[in-house]
Amino acid sequence: MIKVSLISLGCAKNLVDSEIMVGHLHQAGMAVIPEAEKADVVIVNTCSFIDSSKEESIGHILEVHQNRGMKKRRKEQKLIVAGCMAQRFSKDLSTSLQDEVDAFIGLDQVTKVAPIIEGLYAKERGPDHTPENFVTPRSTYIPDYDTPRFRLTPKHSAYIKIAEGCNHPCTFCIIPQIRGRHRSRSVESVVAEARRLVAEGVRELNLISQDTTFFGMDTWEQRPNPRTPVDSSRGTALTTLLRQLNAIEGDFWIRLLYTHPAHWSDELIRTIAECPKVARYIDIPLQHISDPMLERMQRETSGDYIRTLIARIRAGIPGIAVRTTFIVGFPGETEADVDELCAFIQSTKFERLGVFRYSQEEGTRAAKMEGQLSPKVKEARWHKTMALQKQIAAEVSAAYVGRTLKVLVEEPGVARGEADAPDIDGRVYVPRELPVGEFATVTITGYQDYDLLALPVGEQPLVRKVARQAQ
Repeated sequence: MIKVSLISLGCAKNLVDSEIMVGHLHQAGMAVIPEAEKADVVIVNTCSFIDSSKEESIGHILEVHQNRGMKKRRKEQKLIVAGCMAQRFSKDLSTSLQDEVDAFIGLDQVTKVAPIIEGLYAKERGPDHTPENFVTPRSTYIPDYDTPRFRLTPKHSAYIKIAEGCNHPCTFCIIPQIRGRHRSRSVESVVAEARRLVAEGVRELNLISQDTTFFGMDTWEQRPNPRTPVDSSRGTALTTLLRQLNAIEGDFWIRLLYTHPAHWSDELIRTIAECPKVARYIDIPLQHISDPMLERMQRETSGDYIRTLIARIRAGIPGIAVRTTFIVGFPGETEADVDELCAFIQSTKFERLGVFRYSQEEGTRAAKMEGQLSPKVKEARWHKTMALQKQIAAEVSAAYVGRTLKVLVEEPGVARGEADAPDIDGRVYVPRELPVGEFATVTITGYQDYDLLALPVGEQPLVRKVARQAQ
């Protein structure tokens, strides 16, 4: 039996690709093990979003190669590079990593990994070794409800990839070139997968894609543009899917991730408000607030549009927690642009916020723009915005103290609230034995940085009395 170890890097969308590969490996009768040093084949599922992601991917590839050569303990071990970096750079990497890598597979090969491994395993590595390249130039694959898959997330939480690819023209992003045009799954396919997951005990369905709000719109008879709002009267839309998922019986959350601001509509806001199983949490990457920056980024939005949208979302969905991300250090960004961004962050007080330093990505239009900024400037602006958000986060956390929350227990003593997505947001620490993988109700007693402290409802914190010294 061939033993395979898989290292999954990058985002949740990449993780689903890894889960699909593992599912097909199991189906082919191969053993998937966690220890790379004991495996016959190691797959590194890479990320290529920004420079740091590429560096991390290369680091893992070199580490695997180095380890298999130590004391000749895994001399015949095969190394396969998969994922976004393979899809993007396989031709270049075939030369630069000729000695290290046995094969490159792209995004369309996630369901073909088993026969590729069998073919590789049957060959001996000769002195004139050249990595085999199975990558096809333009990705078209999209999973279905019955795609073999082995979940790598906790039993109670799962990601559902509802679409693949992206049609947006953002000047800083390489993803459309890697993952292709937007292509949605059918509503029926997503609902079938969701029903099965809920029946298996999943309590949190995280809907993901490159652009979740564009779901279904690629199937419309009249083709939408990057600014078209969600509108179910024109065909299948995200609102169609959310209402059908909400109708599934059971106690679970539906979490909406990776929504593009340009597509938000009053219909989408109303749908979330009317669907109690849709978590009061949205992930909406805004990237900036300055009009000159938004134009250079080609975000299909404006500062006024964004300000109005956030106000509409908060007014239309009471109790909503808004997560966003911004980019600082973009080419041409001025101090005035940063000041406007900081003022916006201060006034809006996002419940959850992250900041990226601009990464000059080869193949993007932004990489060729004039006005590239130094790493020192980017770092200073990142620290400035994150320091501001840290203060706001403390205010947000303090407002939770005394409130009762429904939480999902992740592990003993650790839970997440409705406002916290897995892996990226804070946690709720409850120093009590609660059933892992189930919901519980707690009272927030305090906070620490981005995390909350809590006790089960009805239990009071222990107050220690200290005897006063005699005067």
